[in-house]
Amino acid sequence: MSLVYQRRAGLSGSAGAGGYNGRGRKNRTPSESERTALTPPTCPDHAERRQRLAQALTTEGIDLVLVSNPVNVTYLTGFGGESSYIVLGRDRAILVSDGRFTEQIAEECPGLETHIRPPVKPLAEATAEVLGKLAPRSVGFESGHLTVGEHERLRELLPAVNWKAGGDRVERLRVVKDAWEVEQIREAIRIAERAFAMFRVLLRADDSEKELCDALEGYVRRAGGRGSAFPPIVAVGERAALPHAPPTAKKVREAGLLLVDWGASGAFYKSDLTRVLVPRTNSTPSRAGNGAEGDAKLQEIYGVVLQAQQRAIAALRPGVKAGAVDAAARGAIAAAGHGDAFTHSTGHGFGLQIHEAPLLKPGSEAVLEAGMVVTIEPGIYLPGWGGVRIEDDVLITADGCEVLTGVPRDLAAMVVDV
Repeated sequence: MSLVYQRRAGLSGSAGAGGYNGRGRKNRTPSESERTALTPPTCPDHAERRQRLAQALTTEGIDLVLVSNPVNVTYLTGFGGESSYIVLGRDRAILVSDGRFTEQIAEECPGLETHIRPPVKPLAEATAEVLGKLAPRSVGFESGHLTVGEHERLRELLPAVNWKAGGDRVERLRVVKDAWEVEQIREAIRIAERAFAMFRVLLRADDSEKELCDALEGYVRRAGGRGSAFPPIVAVGERAALPHAPPTAKKVREAGLLLVDWGASGAFYKSDLTRVLVPRTNSTPSRAGNGAEGDAKLQEIYGVVLQAQQRAIAALRPGVKAGAVDAAARGAIAAAGHGDAFTHSTGHGFGLQIHEAPLLKPGSEAVLEAGMVVTIEPGIYLPGWGGVRIEDDVLITADGCEVLTGVPRDLAAMVVDV
């Protein structure tokens, strides 16, 4: 995009501006040589992921594991379709699918053993057929995804098998991202930031929340995404006091504050950002200005939230408990007298899904590790006035952290002419 377009969209300045590396120092942009040296692999090692899961079978004392969650199937195989399970043992993996995906599996999962069921055979029956040939004594299954009905049907078909529930076998592997995954997340962030640039440039005073949500989804696709990572949130004025405000017909010109929470889905991985824009027309002064022209309350609340976010980011490093990061943000907001107005966790992991472990919530004992990617998104929500949330995506590194998002966060940069 042109420099004029960048400036109008509020995207000038270095990536990660205002971020910290977890040791109290500002982030710097890696040099071209450093980026080249850190170039991730061109594709993930799905076989290595499956091997790591297989190693856990011995610990649990089970022979096989049945993976039914399509997100976990994708993580273990690279397959992007649905209605497919993977049966995994210590030295064998079989993808149970159907004829709609034969060519797709060949493209996405070359060399993976498959069992293609005929149209007349339900997935449970085809899975039982594969399991029966392997003759396991015990099989682990995903209790958070396999339905009660599906589980009962498998038990009927394989009465001699001992079924062992497990809710997060694969999810534990997904918590720490490899270099390829981090690059996919970076691309999803780039897509979201390009979409936000379009959003800012095309924002008009008569746009409604609903119209802007719809438009933002289109911008994400035009920017190269498969779609939004989640339904966008666009909240005008006092409606920003609802952290997950559903869109209405309320228009931008009806207030001087616009909260935007959006993200993009890349090939598989996602991003998640939030900014508060300050719309300005020719007839209204900037609410982010100084003195009598500014909105003192907005400046106060925004400053508190930004400070809370900076403190949380500065606390991010391997070995720190997730609860301590939450406490850093929550303490800053409480000290300013708005503790009761911060009504959610400070952040969460994300990747193939928009909400993954770890959850940065009060009292969490989860320990941060290098390779985790989390959001940092403190907020203050005041009914009748509005709300401020600032959200960025951050990678935990070996010696601190790296803020991956580059949209400016200072309030002056949030002013947009409509």
